[in-house]
Amino acid sequence: MARSTDRRRRRADSTARSLLTYGLVILVPVVLLGAGLVWNLQATAKSRGLAQARSAALLLAQTAVAPQLDGRGLSAGMSSQERGAMARVAADAVADGRVLRLQLRDERGAVAFSYDRSSGRRTAKPPASPGGDVTARSDDDVAAVLTHLDAGGTGTAGPAAVAVSVPLTAGSPAQRIGTLDVYLPYAPYAADVAAIRRALYRDLALWLLAVLVCLGVAAVVLERRRRTEASTENALVGLDALTGLPNRALFMRHVEEAVTWVIGIERTAIVAVMDLDNFKNLNDTLGHASGDELLGIVARRLTAGIKRPDVVSRLGGDEFGLVLRGPQDPHAALTRLAAMVSAEAEVGGRPLSVAPSVGYVQVSDGQVSAQTLMQQAEVAMYAAKSDHTVIAEYAAEMERFGAADMELITELPHALSSGQLALHYQPQIAARSGAIIAVEALVRWNHPVHGLLPPGRFLPMAEQTDLIERLTAWVLERALKDMSRLSAHGTPIRVCVNVSARSVVRTDFVQQVTDALRRADLPASQLVIEVTETALLTNPERARSVLEQLAQAGVHVSIDDFGQGQTSLGYLANLPIAELKIDRAFVTGMATDQVRKAIARTVIDLGHNLSMRVVAEGVETAADLDAVRDLGCDLAQGYHIAHPMALGALAEHLSAHRSQELSGGQAAAATVPPATGRRAPERW
Repeated sequence: MARSTDRRRRRADSTARSLLTYGLVILVPVVLLGAGLVWNLQATAKSRGLAQARSAALLLAQTAVAPQLDGRGLSAGMSSQERGAMARVAADAVADGRVLRLQLRDERGAVAFSYDRSSGRRTAKPPASPGGDVTARSDDDVAAVLTHLDAGGTGTAGPAAVAVSVPLTAGSPAQRIGTLDVYLPYAPYAADVAAIRRALYRDLALWLLAVLVCLGVAAVVLERRRRTEASTENALVGLDALTGLPNRALFMRHVEEAVTWVIGIERTAIVAVMDLDNFKNLNDTLGHASGDELLGIVARRLTAGIKRPDVVSRLGGDEFGLVLRGPQDPHAALTRLAAMVSAEAEVGGRPLSVAPSVGYVQVSDGQVSAQTLMQQAEVAMYAAKSDHTVIAEYAAEMERFGAADMELITELPHALSSGQLALHYQPQIAARSGAIIAVEALVRWNHPVHGLLPPGRFLPMAEQTDLIERLTAWVLERALKDMSRLSAHGTPIRVCVNVSARSVVRTDFVQQVTDALRRADLPASQLVIEVTETALLTNPERARSVLEQLAQAGVHVSIDDFGQGQTSLGYLANLPIAELKIDRAFVTGMATDQVRKAIARTVIDLGHNLSMRVVAEGVETAADLDAVRDLGCDLAQGYHIAHPMALGALAEHLSAHRSQELSGGQAAAATVPPATGRRAPERW
């Protein structure tokens, strides 16, 4: 696995280097091309500007300057009339900004006339000529060069200019009489060059952006390809991509090896399947990133908890497989691993704990196939989950958790919509007076083939799917409507409804409850919401908020199966809990079991000290009821008191019980005050 990790790391580094290489290969030519284009366009713009300047100077010479001269060579001197005319031409050209300086030079190069924009007049002392670079060498030679105009011949650099030298011809027939030097402003041409440069830079930026986008797309494509290759490689070598553990295919080979290992030799091995209870709720509530983080923590803990050649594998989802060779006590070994998994961990910045359910099967000489072993271990795991035993060893009678239950769960949606589900109600009595105080709603399935099914046949698997929320909503609506019918007939009673872990962390659950109460026209005090300790640990902060809102609305909150979970007393004390229900494991048979009685006494004292009423469920005998009464428990529930019954039977039972109370002179149940949470200790 370490070698595979190193290969993936090297492949990722190779991908990064390849992308960097591709980027340089593409960017360097683009940058060089851009530099070449900038140089070329600037040169082109400069040449175009000089050409335009030559055209303008030539036009000025032919249309404005030459007509003012009589055709004599300038070396012979200019008449006053010619000088006046030239002054007017120069002044007009300089005034409208077309010319910075205009001067005439004779055939020998001496300046015969000059007009400078900087002085706004003819120069007293003619400035020097522009130089040989712009001196016309023939009648057709018009030269131009970029320069700076000196300020009045002082040597100080003036504005940028284009110096143009034009051969000057005049007279009839036309003959060359000298040279016209024109200094034109360079600013307009510079503005054209700047505009061209900005456009080029913009185009280059767009090209570079397009290159970067292409590189990004290439990076995404390469990364996806790398991940696909990594997943394919993991699948080929049998590793889970998330945890790095062996996957199901590789695990099956380890199971086959374990079967071979025990053949003909007195060796023992076990195959186990571990599932994380309520993991789907946590994953849906906190997000898949937190779920993946938790799976990684579980994988590392299991890996640290086994020794070679034992194997731990991720079978898929939140299911892990184990092959343990030669354990002296399989139950103790798996209990130790389960404890490691369930220890609190920090996930996404919040403390969380998860409860596992583990099923296992012994591998012995002459054992069935590896596939059968896996199926039996999974059946045992579902039995452990259903019975809340954490660890369960496979037995033939557990097969009811196999294919038949899987078929049932596929039929449950139809049962919800077709009226196959029904509610039965089990009464709760005041332990001292015997008055019926409340009933617990228990769902039953009138299956058309299998008959009346108890919740244990379909609830454990429903809790692993989204169906549990639909089932919870149906039970809540039906129970409140049934209690409304009883109230209309003069027998109001409180009803307890079990709520799934998934529902108790939903932000809209309080609204769902209040809407159901409104539709049933029942006061909130007639409803008790029962939640398990495990449900509270799925998302403690969200659960606390939901329970507080329920309590503020007047709904009672009860902790069901108290004693089975891992809720800290500090956390429990800060919740708006009105009721604790002692788990039946500590109640049934406690009359003759001092340990169970001591635990029940402790829970009762704890509940009373926290101003809660306490319910003992699982009262199966008269002795259990006497023990519950002697310990000061408030309410009792169990088969000794009454079996769950349909609504019609419950109405008759309540009526008969009320008549018995009145005839016996006992106080009616309606006179018993309800629990109100933390306000004051109350007894039934």
